[in-house]
Amino acid sequence: MTIQTPTGSPLSAGASSVVPPSVLPAGMPDPALLARLATEFFSALPGGASTPEVSAGSGAVGGVASALPAAAPILSSLGNPAPAGSPLAGPGGTGTGVPGLSLPQGKVPGANLLPSAPTHVLSLGNRAPALVPHAAAQNGLPDNVAMIAPALEPRAGGTALGVPPVLDGASGTAGSAQHLAASSQPPAQDRVASASPYYFMQAPAHGWSRPDQQIAVPASGAAAPGSFGLPGEDELRELLSIHRFAPVDDPLGLPRGGAPYFVEGTQGNADSRALAAGTPAGRPPFDVNAIRRDFPILQERVNGKQLIWFDNAATTQKPQSVIDRLAYFYAHENSNIHRAAHTLAGRATDAYEDARSKVQRFIGASSPDEIVFVRGTTEAINLIAKTWGVSNVGAGDEIVVSHLEHHANIVPWQQLAAQTGAKLRVIPVDDSGQVLLDEYRKLLNDRTKIVSVTQVSNALGTVVPVREIVELAHRVGAKALVDGAQSVSHMRVDVQALDADFFVFSGHKIFGPTGIGVVYGKRAILDDMPPWQGGGNMIADVTFERTVFQPPPNRFEAGTGNIADAVGLGAALDYVERVGIENIARYEHDLLEYATHALAPVAGVRLVGTARDKASVLSFVLKGYETEEVGRALSQEGIAVRSGHHCAQPILRRFGLEATVRPSLAFYNTCDEVDAMVSVIRHLSARRA
Repeated sequence: MTIQTPTGSPLSAGASSVVPPSVLPAGMPDPALLARLATEFFSALPGGASTPEVSAGSGAVGGVASALPAAAPILSSLGNPAPAGSPLAGPGGTGTGVPGLSLPQGKVPGANLLPSAPTHVLSLGNRAPALVPHAAAQNGLPDNVAMIAPALEPRAGGTALGVPPVLDGASGTAGSAQHLAASSQPPAQDRVASASPYYFMQAPAHGWSRPDQQIAVPASGAAAPGSFGLPGEDELRELLSIHRFAPVDDPLGLPRGGAPYFVEGTQGNADSRALAAGTPAGRPPFDVNAIRRDFPILQERVNGKQLIWFDNAATTQKPQSVIDRLAYFYAHENSNIHRAAHTLAGRATDAYEDARSKVQRFIGASSPDEIVFVRGTTEAINLIAKTWGVSNVGAGDEIVVSHLEHHANIVPWQQLAAQTGAKLRVIPVDDSGQVLLDEYRKLLNDRTKIVSVTQVSNALGTVVPVREIVELAHRVGAKALVDGAQSVSHMRVDVQALDADFFVFSGHKIFGPTGIGVVYGKRAILDDMPPWQGGGNMIADVTFERTVFQPPPNRFEAGTGNIADAVGLGAALDYVERVGIENIARYEHDLLEYATHALAPVAGVRLVGTARDKASVLSFVLKGYETEEVGRALSQEGIAVRSGHHCAQPILRRFGLEATVRPSLAFYNTCDEVDAMVSVIRHLSARRA
């Protein structure tokens, strides 16, 4: 019989074939043929070369493809091109096909293929033969999957699950049993696909081959602050009451040097000692404009203005070298890691373990085995609380945190306390937002099991004296965890100098990818900790009677890890090392003082968090405005800041607030950007003076 397609159907032009009359009722087209035609039709990328014709050898008439329009983009607003009630109608169509009748979605058993996609009852009979698998398609899927998918969503299913023809670049022939008619097309090597209308499909290799570039630093001389638009230290000291040096004498008798916060824990470094002594030895110049060129997103325009990214405490932007490294991994190394004999597994394993070693060196751990990869700081603290905590904290024991903590360093300990009967105790802060060491010392006793504190407050920017906190915790036999999410990108971290038992941070806070983070733990402590999750990658041997676990760090990395983003984190640390973390810290410190001096005098501005030692966070409120209003006004000028409680409600409530506006700075920000932000705040202030 000859197949007759419905009038107006996209396959009605020239489509005909002969099939045995026993296959379908009279007048019904063969669903398998229609699915195959749809697969051929929609296999071309949007905006690509013209749709190839299917040769007679494929079972379809050769003129079909040329008569069809270009493939439609997948937009829910377009609907199915087939008329209502057509055998070709699918869930993207126009309802049941019966005027005035609609099915209650998700209510009638058997009436929905998907909860949000009503079945077209008039086409059920035509789909039934395709529901039974007959053979394997060329991509290994059952053939019924390849046929059903185009029927469910013809614009996507054929491309996603079908078997589109693949041209052999050398011969121009199809790489499958289906052959493309080459009579109307030039040789494959001479054809150039037209540009795609989608930005993410244009020039996919752009920038991926650019090698990492060393940052050019002149051989001699130190740049004065004025060389990159910043005031000198003497001028800033005269204007502000914020000082960068801590007092030599500590009321608790603990040792404390006179070095600025950003060289804390680096006393073994000659350049750091010189910096602490106030000498310019080893201080290279810092070119912020060269840095900015490494971050492509800084050229983005928002509301017609060039982006100013002052939301670095939430997440940092990524240099091109990190973006390139991720692309290179997926293009050349992508594989699961460990226990495979093939080349890509070796490449991926080497890249992943090399990233672990980079983290170890960056934070000063003694061994890569002390570095555990997790999703981020939140998961890191949960891992420690639910492994070490469950094993070592019991009823009546005490857990100490500070008033400055992010919710991620409060909630897991609350959960542990509720589970074990332990108590959560809080170190108070003064009116500047600095922790009170005298009060902290009073909290410690022989029931204290762990002290968990942030090194830099995400809400206020306060730099916490973690070295002293760790030492006091150890005096009473407690363990100490340092949350470095906000510190690791602003200052040198040396976990051995800090003597922290645990140190945690997130990759996306230090110019790396999201979804990757780090737990550092002293090896002896990790050895005694039970695994957190069970599964592959963390076992040495499994029987139905017992399981033997791997030693750290594999014991805590169950399942397939975030391999690519771990590699990306390694690239981010490489970049920071090339710039120099001390150079970054010094520049950001001066920029913060400049911003503080510019913002503080604005009428109606109240700065929240004025501790002597601060990292690059400015929290404030503006009289007469909700914080969201200020955030929206800044966004209109292309300036991104965070407004809200910053997942640190207890510390904001300590200052009588529920929310603040929080600009947070990074080493690619400039004084001009600060001036642009302050100009908007001044304008808002003047409107409601």
